[in-house]
Amino acid sequence: MNEFISSLINYNFLSRALITAIIVGIVCGVVGSLIILRGLSLMGDAMSHAVLPGVALSYVFNIPMFIGALVSGMLTSFLIGYISQHSKTKNDAAIGIIFTAFFSLGIIIISQINSSTDLYHILFGNILAVTSNAFYTTSIVSIIVIACVIIFYKPLHLSTFDPIAARMSGLNVKLIHYFVMILLALVTVASLQTVGIILVVALLITPSSTAFLITKSLKSMMIVASTISAICAACGMYISYLYNLPSGACIVLVCCFVYMITFAIHKVKLKFI
Repeated sequence: MNEFISSLINYNFLSRALITAIIVGIVCGVVGSLIILRGLSLMGDAMSHAVLPGVALSYVFNIPMFIGALVSGMLTSFLIGYISQHSKTKNDAAIGIIFTAFFSLGIIIISQINSSTDLYHILFGNILAVTSNAFYTTSIVSIIVIACVIIFYKPLHLSTFDPIAARMSGLNVKLIHYFVMILLALVTVASLQTVGIILVVALLITPSSTAFLITKSLKSMMIVASTISAICAACGMYISYLYNLPSGACIVLVCCFVYMITFAIHKVKLKFI
């Protein structure tokens, strides 16, 4: 542990990676709570994969990554909604069709780009290679997402737990849904360089699912999920440093371990109630 702390002090890239992982963990905990309670876990998986062509095209046209990812994510959300509402195709089937199509398109685009090695890290993450610009971008995006959740907490809360009452009170439930999709797309972008596209859904869902087992309100769920995510991010980084393992995968496995421990304790507790 002392060696790890010493390395954090001596190497800027390592301390920057740790801070980035914690920031991403916090924002994933906040948005992941909304995703879990709104029954959009599969949509989180779809969004994390569907932003790949947007990210790749952003690289091609030399525009900010979050713009391409946001456009790609929102287009995915629109197409899934349109197909499920205007055909006999079920929502889960529409998600499977669209996200696999977008993900495959992203793979094809990456294969045609000369510097596909750099874009390879988008799939699996490379947190130790996070640059100062990427760090500031991730921080700004995370702050914007958390600020949006705080500002619009009441309509988000009402539409999550009682969409009928939300609609009767004059709220545009469909608009709120797409607002949540925007937040999800932004969080996905913020997580790209830490855990990567393939593992981002685990960071979104697992800590929030853990918090869901032990909390009774949305606000407490968000706080607990963010805390768990941040702690797991730090522990995952330490394990990664100690055993020279991929950082993103270590973070996700720590999250899964915490969930399994919490689940076991929860089951034992229920037996004695």
